[in-house]
Amino acid sequence: MPDAAGDRSATRRPRSNRGPLARHGRLPRRRGWGTALGVLAAAVAVVLVSGTSVAAIAGAQLATSPKTVSLSTDDQKVADTADITAMKGGANILLIGSDTRIGQFDSDEDVQGARNDVTMLIHISQDHQQLTAVSFPRDLMVPIPACTNPATGTTYPASSSAMFNTSLGNGGVSCVVDTVENLTGLTIPYAGLITFDGVIDMSNALGGVDVCVAEPINDTYTGLHLTAGSHNLQGSDALAFLRTRHGVGDGSDLARISSQQVFLSALLRKITSDGTLSNPVTLYKLATAALQNMTLSDGLAKARTIVGLATTLRGMSTSNMLFVQYPVVDDPADTARVIVSQEAAHALNVALQTDQKTSLSDSTTGRASKDETPTSTSTTGTSSAAGSSTSSGSSGTSSAASPSSASTATASASATPLPSSITGQSANEQTCSVGN
Repeated sequence: MPDAAGDRSATRRPRSNRGPLARHGRLPRRRGWGTALGVLAAAVAVVLVSGTSVAAIAGAQLATSPKTVSLSTDDQKVADTADITAMKGGANILLIGSDTRIGQFDSDEDVQGARNDVTMLIHISQDHQQLTAVSFPRDLMVPIPACTNPATGTTYPASSSAMFNTSLGNGGVSCVVDTVENLTGLTIPYAGLITFDGVIDMSNALGGVDVCVAEPINDTYTGLHLTAGSHNLQGSDALAFLRTRHGVGDGSDLARISSQQVFLSALLRKITSDGTLSNPVTLYKLATAALQNMTLSDGLAKARTIVGLATTLRGMSTSNMLFVQYPVVDDPADTARVIVSQEAAHALNVALQTDQKTSLSDSTTGRASKDETPTSTSTTGTSSAAGSSTSSGSSGTSSAASPSSASTATASASATPLPSSITGQSANEQTCSVGN
């Protein structure tokens, strides 16, 4: 049943009795929160694989545009005094995708407030050899500290168990940062808030992203219809792919996270493999699309930080860029929610806290039951951005790795293997999204 927390869809079994919010209906011209992840992908792509030239462009953009926000006093002190290129234990950045409809293009939805429906923690190792991007499910029940909303001045008391995606509405970016710090035991001195706009411009700037589909995707909610094979997705097609839940895996939100990792990895491979970073026009478009749609924490909104960030990541192999989902299990008190999988989460938290190099098992990289390379010819995706729906669900059920990627997932001798229950993939793995 709907309430102020947002989507009330079942975690493992999408419910048919949708709530009254407009964004849940099968209506035309609705943009779902998946758009935020598209812009998040843009931001990740720009700051994670860029060299000095794109850092300079980003620095120029910083001088003219972005909104800024302050974090808690302790985090702000770290950001003000630390060098992001030499932070002990590595650097942590929180990227937040907001579902706000205010000021977003072509939005005719009446949805009050804003929620952090997409939240990704980026950890860059101190030796600059590995990046780990951790996605937090929005329906995860977690403790949320007391927070004051910076826009309204309303103070929300601490809660021992609340939906993770309510933290943004409670206290803005700083409250989300505090919530993730409490959950992981990390210090997070940098953060960026990203709204819906941007995924179309980003995908167009790249000339599209080539995405593999293992089985046909047919989603009447988003208007996404893709045959098995390789599809070059840009514009509204890329947007629809990022939004689709009903069309992939078991039709759940956590399955969608797995499918979205297919897109994110393909995007990073494209940027690092075909000369994108040597094209100043493309770089400018990438930086502009990301920064014009972001609110940055004070410490991140500095040219020296952006340049330093680019420096730490220059030349990093995509095989050392890991996408993982924070480990969860079904909430026994509510099948529409998930809770932390304690043992696996502890292992991941410790690995991040101690800056360990980690690896994922080749059997837990967000794959579906299908494990074959599509045989159909490459096509251009055809979809229309229509409809919006959200739901949580089991993880790792919407992507299938091609056989050629299996060797890349094998743990190296110097890496600590994460528990097999933690799903995800490295950016160099050529995985395929699996239709529902």
